Amino acid sequence: MPKSFTTEPMSAILAWAEKSLEQADTFSFEVLNPDVARGSYAGEALTIEGSDYLYRSYKAWNDLAELLFCRLLTPEKRSEYTVLLTFEKIDRNDSFHRSEEKEEKYGTASHFSRIRKNEEPAFLSAYLRALRSVRVGEKKRILNLGINTGDEFELIRRIVPEETYRAIELVGVDHSASAIDLARKRFAGGNALFHVHDINDLDALNLGRFDLIVSIGTLQSPGIDFKPLFAKLVQEYLNPQGSMILGFPNCRWMGGEMIYGAKAPNYPYSELSLVIKDIHYCKKYLQQKKFRVSVTGKDYLFLTATRIQTAR
Repeated sequence: MPKSFTTEPMSAILAWAEKSLEQADTFSFEVLNPDVARGSYAGEALTIEGSDYLYRSYKAWNDLAELLFCRLLTPEKRSEYTVLLTFEKIDRNDSFHRSEEKEEKYGTASHFSRIRKNEEPAFLSAYLRALRSVRVGEKKRILNLGINTGDEFELIRRIVPEETYRAIELVGVDHSASAIDLARKRFAGGNALFHVHDINDLDALNLGRFDLIVSIGTLQSPGIDFKPLFAKLVQEYLNPQGSMILGFPNCRWMGGEMIYGAKAPNYPYSELSLVIKDIHYCKKYLQQKKFRVSVTGKDYLFLTATRIQTAR
């Protein structure tokens, strides 16, 4: 018989689940069906036909699965008021983060190439908000650093009218030759130009200035001198009334899942000090340059900056 939880606190369930994972890759337990008491809060005490329960939503159970590096499988109805939940351990080794490939870690034959960030609602919603905040359809030149195969340009192509999109000059830079080759095919004959190049040496490309600079999950990469490069982008590559969108990863990709919380060096768990420090630096720098700055998102933290319009 599977374990049944009714009025036990979440701390007890968490301890039991952690112990279960030490013994097996999957475990199951029976709980109150969240659909029975929709609108209740986690831990709210309920009595249903003489039986006592503590309520938890499916979101709470899915959060628990993510924290344990598990996936929540399809619930099975056990009785009129209960369901059986099964958690399956994610293979943490099944991840591009563990790749030792140097030249093509992010290439078309890599583990990374399987990831489609635009299909993850948490990423998509935050990125769409950022694009709309900067009025992407009004931009004439857009630069993306770390463009890979072009997914971030593809979303722009989808959300603005075709005639407006065709009037935008898109420039993407990435060090992966295979990724850029695929990007060129995806946007062949259009208004997008792609470079296989080290973004530490942008001056060699003679790119000019842009109305929008986008970089998601790239500026903090090893081998990039983050602060000097960021300042150079603002000072030398952004038009006076230009905007910026910077995406800071706060997640890991493993076993087919986007797991909240980036792994920090020397910590066995997610630790936010470094990403908060970098976001704070960028925010303060841009505000000093008279930008309006917002920070949104969850699994990816998006810093969006637009120039404050001054009266003439």
